[in-house]
Parts: sequence; C-alpha cells; structure tokens
Amino acid sequence: MSDPDAATPADGQDGRTLFEAIEQSGLDDAETYVIHRGATCFALLNAYPYTSGHLMVLPRRAVATLNGLTDEEHDGLWVMVRDAVAAVESAFSTGGVNVGLNLGPAAGAGVPDHLHVHVVPRWVGDTNFTTATANLRVLPIALDESWRRLRDAWPG
Repeated sequence: MSDPDAATPADGQDGRTLFEAIEQSGLDDAETYVIHRGATCFALLNAYPYTSGHLMVLPRRAVATLNGLTDEEHDGLWVMVRDAVAAVESAFSTGGVNVGLNLGPAAGAGVPDHLHVHVVPRWVGDTNFTTATANLRVLPIALDESWRRLRDAWPG
C-alpha cells in the first residue's frame, strides 16, 4: 500500500517535484526567486503571483500533506511562515496578509505533490484577485524587485 502522505514526483524532473527541482537547481537564488533557505524549509517567490510580493514557504523535502511532515519540518515551516509574514509586511507596507494552504486537487492545489503555504500581501481596496475573473495579472512591481525587497527585509 502506498503512503498517502508521500509526494508524487513531477514528470520530467528526474523523480523530483517541481519545487525540489527549483530548490536543488544549483542556479543563483536571484534566478529561481528563492528568498530564504533553512535547514528543512525554504521560501520562494511565486512566479505567477496574485499580487506583488506573493511568496510560498515549503519544506525542502516533497510531502503532500501536513501529516507527512516530520516534527522538525513542521516547526521549521511555521517559523519560516512567521518570518515570511514579517518580511512581506516590512517590504510592502501591507494593510494585511493572507496566509493559507490548498491541500489536494479538490482544494485548488496547483502543485498537490509538494505542500506549500502561500503568503500574500493585501491592501485595503486592492484588486489583486482579478485573475479569478479575467485571467489577468496586475503586478505594479516586477518579480526581480519583489525578490530583492523580500530578501532584504527577511528577519535575522
């Protein structure tokens, strides 16, 4: 019987998930938009963001569910989510932040084989969810600039 918490490798990634392939690519973090690396987790700018500064925090090891995390990964994930929120608030002077997970395809997970926590900056009156109705992205700040701001604002 297969492990329901184990991640399924993405096709064409040498048995690695999309996020493992990015994290292990050997490319410069500025090219892959990796913002921060920890012992068990890392933070990555979303390449298809809802708004400027939209990032994800995820375990380095592919795991599909929260129950599949080790205690060390669990603790590292939530510490890094806290740091990501602080970086987003500092870098973008937000009015609020959405933090969430979509676990499994039925919940809307775009990459269901490697759980990731979305950290999305919000402002009063923002229109950053236009993509849901118009398939349009409004990004007043380029990805490179968002990456630099978040990297510079990362705590510690």
